[in-house]
Amino acid sequence: MSQQNAKNPAGRRSWLGLVVVLGPVLLVSMDGSILFLAMPRISQALSPTADQALWILDIYGFAVGSLLIAFGNIGDRYGRLRLLMIGAAIFGIGSAAAAFAPTAELLVAARALMGVAGATLLPSALAVLSGLFSDPRRRAQAIGIFAAAFAAGFAIGPIVGGMLLERLWWGSVFLINLPVIALFLVFAPALLGEVRTNRPGRVDVLSVATSAAGLLLAIYGLKHAAAEGLSTTAVLANVAGLALLVWFARRQRVLEHPLMDLSLFRDRVFTVAVITGLLPLAAWSAAAYLAGIYLQSVLDLPIMQAALLALPGATVLTATCIVTPMVVDRVGKRAALIACHFSVAAGLLFLLLATTDDGIGWYVASTVIAGVGYGISFAVVADTTVGAVPTERAGSAGAIAETSNEIGNALGIALLGSLAALTFRLQGPDLASTLDETLQLPGLAPATVVNAKAAFVAGLHVAATVAVLLHVALGILALRWLPRSGMEQPAPATALATTADQTEGTPR
Repeated sequence: MSQQNAKNPAGRRSWLGLVVVLGPVLLVSMDGSILFLAMPRISQALSPTADQALWILDIYGFAVGSLLIAFGNIGDRYGRLRLLMIGAAIFGIGSAAAAFAPTAELLVAARALMGVAGATLLPSALAVLSGLFSDPRRRAQAIGIFAAAFAAGFAIGPIVGGMLLERLWWGSVFLINLPVIALFLVFAPALLGEVRTNRPGRVDVLSVATSAAGLLLAIYGLKHAAAEGLSTTAVLANVAGLALLVWFARRQRVLEHPLMDLSLFRDRVFTVAVITGLLPLAAWSAAAYLAGIYLQSVLDLPIMQAALLALPGATVLTATCIVTPMVVDRVGKRAALIACHFSVAAGLLFLLLATTDDGIGWYVASTVIAGVGYGISFAVVADTTVGAVPTERAGSAGAIAETSNEIGNALGIALLGSLAALTFRLQGPDLASTLDETLQLPGLAPATVVNAKAAFVAGLHVAATVAVLLHVALGILALRWLPRSGMEQPAPATALATTADQTEGTPR
């Protein structure tokens, strides 16, 4: 168990420990989006092929999403601070290698290394917080701040990248990681201390391999389908990924010490929380992706202005992450989970008012209102999943929450983005598969440009409508399915451990 005294309330050292942990968390999320504006510069410097450019953008998210569950369990069993230190050091090495990569191939490799390191940092950092803050309310506040840092990092990534690229070369977007990593490596051992658990058994290597390979293939298949359309490669990748994940789930049921405790999903609160981690992220990623194209290619806004328009929504999202735990103390997690979905649905409705001529105000209003729901999702999901398990499983539970976010991110762009692309192909001028490709064709007539932009806006409306309906449906499901009581405080770890013992038939 933790070397810290679980009976002591959170003190100054715990809050300083939280500040130290937030540094790598902010970097991991920011590096998922910071290249959005840097790719033109990278393309000029390294001349990557189309496939290489896609891998430069995607390999980081692939690595993070596919390895979260594995590293969450490794941290639980062999020491979370140790894994955090190793992961932070590797993240720094990968950042330096990426900044000075002389070729596209080496940049892809460096980004992959950063993704592997990022997968070690997120679940262990979340689990460390559950050890620093044993009081449920203090822990909820800390996790709310953690969620705010993670969400803010992804939101400000393009803005930070744009500011750096105005003055420095493209590698600067990676070098900014190094001072934060250095400070973490210096202060983390003093403020955090190692957290060891008495969780028995070794990590099942075959489960690690199948979970990582299954998630990697599934996410790759989804993103490949979004970028290239439905193809044999995408279908085979998805089928192989799903087959591996099914085999992984079956294996967990027979292992004495499983990598993922599937019995957790028998708890309705835990299940709804995980789904709440997935669906809002799907809506967020799809809306951000499509709105970015809308602002730049339909309304013809400069890149930096388009990025700055996301600030109001990002501010609301971050603030909501911080205040949500205090609100939950009053209204309960059930009300928060329900409000999350209806808030996202209400915000996305404003996108339906955007037109080819006017939509900036509707876009900002959409991000602000939906940002409340996104913020609730980040804050409540992490606290609910971690609070639903005993301390020795905090890392693996946190990994499930983070993995649902990563899968949601992939699903949003792959499914909702593909739905928007299909609408564009059906209603557009049928000259190219995307709006940007169409607008780059020489000699376009003004009527063709208008038609192409109108078809893209129609696709945006279709994707937003589907996302609204899904969130309304899940909000109604939560309203009917979640218990009206018993959700205000997490169940004691000892009681949950006993329940898990009885479920698995395994001595703890």
